[in-house]
Amino acid sequence: MPIISVKKLSKTYASGFHALKNVDLEIERGEIFALLGPNGAGKTTLIGIICGIVNATSGTVLADGHDIVTDYRAARAKIGLVPQELSTDMFETVWATVSFSRGLFGKPPNAAHIEKVLRALSLWEKKDTKIMALSGGMKRRVLIAKALSHEPRILFLDEPTAGVDVELRREMWEMVRGLRESGVTVILTTHYIEEAEQMADRIGVIDKGELILVEEKTALMGKLGKKQLTVSLVRPIERIPDALADYRLELAREGKEIVFTFDAEQERAKIAALIRTLGDLGMELADLQTRESSLEEIFVSLVKGRA
Repeated sequence: MPIISVKKLSKTYASGFHALKNVDLEIERGEIFALLGPNGAGKTTLIGIICGIVNATSGTVLADGHDIVTDYRAARAKIGLVPQELSTDMFETVWATVSFSRGLFGKPPNAAHIEKVLRALSLWEKKDTKIMALSGGMKRRVLIAKALSHEPRILFLDEPTAGVDVELRREMWEMVRGLRESGVTVILTTHYIEEAEQMADRIGVIDKGELILVEEKTALMGKLGKKQLTVSLVRPIERIPDALADYRLELAREGKEIVFTFDAEQERAKIAALIRTLGDLGMELADLQTRESSLEEIFVSLVKGRA
């Protein structure tokens, strides 16, 4: 049974704006799921509805089997949310603010659990420090600690590394992987395609309020990823010979390079044939290089295709 089940979910704001249109989504227990989409695509609205912050216009959501409307308290207790914005009392200490968050969910005090969370997030040394004295990266970690304080099974990270330096971003990825190993299901929204590429088991792409694709990351890369073979020539050519008309070729660097774009799955065999044909035509090869398209290029082509 999926840990989150979203059926026919729609949201229309009073202004008439359709933020979500008939979204169906199932998230499996223990996976890292990345929700990608441009600004205004509906990512934050979808998370807001699942977390009980925004009311849906129609549709249903179950969190670990609990309906988020009719069984709100039980559903919300299963969920931890790390928002984009820092919203916590600057004059409180780390320990106090994380402990207080646990109490909000009606959970009895549990110093051992709070310590475990703070240690996992490298915050233990800062437990008695006031929030306002922390760096931006440390404040972000406090938000995650607060979200984990009541032992949720589902953790939402809304743009977790926006404005965070590269080193901290890597540390946070490590931490998220650790959470998954401890049995927490992680859903993250992100602009950084690199983040999804590094982290996610599955990827959902949302655009203009519609979920246009949900796919395993490796399958998505295989299906939509293009590969490029760049052949550097000893002597430049002015145009691509007619004998090579069957290949998708472009000339680059003033005729010094031939670029072959091919489908990773079906056209791998064509490479050997292309190289043979180049030899038959008397072209000397100086170098060969291949490159795979990134998830970013795949994402841009998906969204552009719907513009």
